[in-house]
Amino acid sequence: MSGRRLAIHGHFYQPDRRDPFSGSVIPDPAAAPHPDWNSRIAAECYAPNAERGNFRRIGWDLGAGLATWLRREQPEVHDAIAAQETGRNGLAVGYHHSILPLASIRDRRTEIRWAMRDFELRFGHRPAGIWLPETAVDLPTLRICADEGVRYTILAPWQAGQDGIETRRPYRVALGAGREITVVFYDQALSAAVSFEPGATVNADQFVQERVRPRLTSGRPPVSPLAVIATDGELYGHHQPFRELFLARLTGWRYVGFQVTTVGDALDEELRLSPMTIRERTSWSCHHGVARWSAECPDAADGRWKQPLRAALDRLAAAIDVVSEQRARAIGVDLWAARDRWADVASEFAEADATVESILADAVNGAPAHAARFAHDDEPRGVLKALLRAQASRLGMYASDAWFWEDPSRPETLQSLRLAAHAARLVDAVADTTLERPFVEDLSALRSPRTGADGAALYALALETVGQAPPA
Repeated sequence: MSGRRLAIHGHFYQPDRRDPFSGSVIPDPAAAPHPDWNSRIAAECYAPNAERGNFRRIGWDLGAGLATWLRREQPEVHDAIAAQETGRNGLAVGYHHSILPLASIRDRRTEIRWAMRDFELRFGHRPAGIWLPETAVDLPTLRICADEGVRYTILAPWQAGQDGIETRRPYRVALGAGREITVVFYDQALSAAVSFEPGATVNADQFVQERVRPRLTSGRPPVSPLAVIATDGELYGHHQPFRELFLARLTGWRYVGFQVTTVGDALDEELRLSPMTIRERTSWSCHHGVARWSAECPDAADGRWKQPLRAALDRLAAAIDVVSEQRARAIGVDLWAARDRWADVASEFAEADATVESILADAVNGAPAHAARFAHDDEPRGVLKALLRAQASRLGMYASDAWFWEDPSRPETLQSLRLAAHAARLVDAVADTTLERPFVEDLSALRSPRTGADGAALYALALETVGQAPPA
């Protein structure tokens, strides 16, 4: 493939909507006539795009939680998408969609390892690229990605270390110690038009003539210019009705003068890349770095609740980790190595009990003195299973959605609080600790701008919604 190229990338992701205590999806009347938003968006977006073969002709990433839901609830849609993964067009995506530059190094590594493993389980091979949640990036995150075998990622143009860069070619970012990663910066004007101008995507042929061709030829384009459109995948049929038809026409037609491709296919041909740096702790949906998920940010009318929420979760996570590491060590298990192996269970490709048995068997091989105890005592199995389930919820409570919107009384933040409760209660039950109580006290420091309720009241509401009693 040579000459001018247009690549489309869709980020397909939905927040976690499962009650962590029961495992069932929480109904949402706002999604009517469907029982929940996953079902509605599947009907409006995922299924229509899969039916038209759009996933075969674009690049995409599919959030692990959403993919797991599809495989369980709508396997025909999941399998249709999987069949359209060509070996180059699919990307992994940070497993719980947490803002990685705000996470600990250990959590970042697990999020990326789980993401890579989920992709491998689902599509049969390791991915070459990764979509960083909200494209939030810094060098430590990119180093971990490179260490885990990631070759490239996609970022917003304002995340480049230089202003006014030529986005119609990819770059290499040096990461130190001989490591590097390829970065493709998406086209801001084309991506914004597709995302935020409904009139621009009514007619694909007109879009090509008025938007794509001028972008591929204007100024002094590089040899074989590559323009990348990156958007939320849900706009093709959900946010903008019938845009799966626009996408089918745009990607299914043979144009004179340029070719439609994917980032993965385009990078297979790139030989020499110019060096580039990145702006640390930046993202595509916050022009104030990563403040939207950690502090007061001009994107929210009143974001004073965001930092106290993160601080409360950080303190809970630290307590869970200290207690869990001690309990795991007491039964001869490296908690962090075991946590990395839990991806197969979290993505529902392995049974929890069988995975626990395998981890304990490895512990016996490392310390044969444990063999007799594990053979006749079920307590280590129950403890380890609880600790790893708690780790999955504790990682999930950091999903970016909890901070994205204007108020903590929204369902996304309440879901984060449910996951926190689930993790704390699992650990308290097996370690005879009281981690939940100080967490609730910490939550009292935040207030909902809309309702005036404090975080403790929101915590009680989150639990009552799924039939769980708040702490006495």
